Parts: sequence; structure tokens; C-alpha cells
Amino acid sequence: MNKQIHTKHQYLQVGCKVITVSDTRSEENDKSGKLMIDLLEQENHSIQKYVIVRDEKEQIVHEIMTGVQSAEINCILLNGGTGISPRDITIEAIKPLLTKELDGFGELFRMLSYTEDIGSSAILSRAIAGTINNTVIFCTPGSTGAVRLAMNKLILPELSHVVSELHK
Repeated sequence: MNKQIHTKHQYLQVGCKVITVSDTRSEENDKSGKLMIDLLEQENHSIQKYVIVRDEKEQIVHEIMTGVQSAEINCILLNGGTGISPRDITIEAIKPLLTKELDGFGELFRMLSYTEDIGSSAILSRAIAGTINNTVIFCTPGSTGAVRLAMNKLILPELSHVVSELHK
């Protein structure tokens, strides 16, 4: 298989906002949000804002749109609130806001979850990515395993490329 490698990216350091969606997490016990931040910083991306919001559509939308309107933020990463319980509404909050959806993100995340991590439970995994104008949005389940998988296998390898494409 011949893979074309994209090596020239204008946005080698991406300004990021990390949002944890949870009714129970705090800064002291938010392992997934901290993992996102640590992995982004290891790749020299900058954390412009970190926030924890409750599973409330208005709060999620407000934090996303605040990030989209900030010139320093090129990427918003959310974790949590993606399950199928009645309180899990992150996907429903994000999807109507997207200018373009990156279908491959959710598809590949579920495939990797199935083959590398959780097996058939992957059918319960709701992950989504897309753009709102010139900002890329990634949304993962809230478990640290899901965050680590999405960040290492999908988000970090393509983050500079995606942001560069949005600013062509």
C-alpha cells in the first residue's frame, strides 16, 4: 500500500480548547480531560482553555461556540456524554452545529475500539468529529481508554493536517 505523507503543515502548534462533559467530574478527578491536555502538550500544541460542563445542551453549545469565536482556538476536543443514557446528549448538542462532519473519525474510532479494546461493546460508542467554520471539533467517549485510543491513533497524527486544510 502506497501512503502519501503530508509533511508540510502551517499549523504545527494548534491552539486547543478541552471540554469535559460530566455531571460528576471535577478538576481533581477528571483523568480523561487531563490525559487529553497531557497528550496535546507532549505534541507541542497549546491549551487555550479547559472547562468541565454538566450534561446540559445549553452549556455544551455555549462552550463550543465560545471556542469557535476565539481567534486563538483552532481545535475543540470534548470527552464524555456520548453514551446512550438519557443524560448523554453531547452528540445531539454538537451535530446540528457542524458545518461539515468528518464521518471517518467515528467509523475508525469504532473499528479501532472493536479490534483493539472493547470488542462488540463498540456498537455503543458514539464519537463524532467535524468542523464549525475554521475550527475542528473532536468528541470522544469519556473513558481514559477511549481518549487515549482516539488521541494516539486518530487525532494527534492528523491534527496539524486538519487545521492546515481548514486555513487554506
